Amino acid sequence: MADELIFYTHPQSRGRIARWALEEAGAAYETRVVEYGTTMKGEDYLGINPMGKVPAIVHKGRVVTECAAICAYLAEAFPEAGLAPTAEERADYYRWLFFAAGPVEQAVTNNFAKFEPSADQGRMFGYGNYDLAVDVLEKAVSAHSYIAGDRFTAADIYVGSAVGWGTMFGTLPKRDAFLDYFGRLSSREAYQRASAKDDALVAELEAAKAPA
Repeated sequence: MADELIFYTHPQSRGRIARWALEEAGAAYETRVVEYGTTMKGEDYLGINPMGKVPAIVHKGRVVTECAAICAYLAEAFPEAGLAPTAEERADYYRWLFFAAGPVEQAVTNNFAKFEPSADQGRMFGYGNYDLAVDVLEKAVSAHSYIAGDRFTAADIYVGSAVGWGTMFGTLPKRDAFLDYFGRLSSREAYQRASAKDDALVAELEAAKAPA
């Protein structure tokens, strides 16, 4: 079908962000699981995402990768869901969406890898240093109920996922502002629905690998 939407993912990956976005958008989609080390690096999937990473979506024959891009794309592709920003929300929406996808992602991954930039290196890096990026993120999620104002938008899916995973796995500190923000987001029906689908998929994959 010309309008079909195919979702490539693995339930133990950042694909959970895209799943949440798809559920918030109310999109009809087909899930295709690609496995680490095999189909994810296979010729067919590399034709979709040459990076060999998930998630990816194919909508109306066009490929979208990168979680922040998928969130923003779905907000525009399914406007009836109300995930795209209003004119008043647009500046904060794009500012914090890309802050989380850029400086925060870099700060968290480098910190996890035990790499701490020197002062000179920090001037070159978009995030400066880990503590600075975390402090700015905390102020951003504290400013309003949601990242772009008083209403949930697609930017909250990406920023919220970064905060939720970060506090869960210890790559971000469990500050009250982070816990309160993600608490609001994780109570949403679409989030709960997406999590249940991915958890069920994890159980299915584990059962398939279990010895008979």
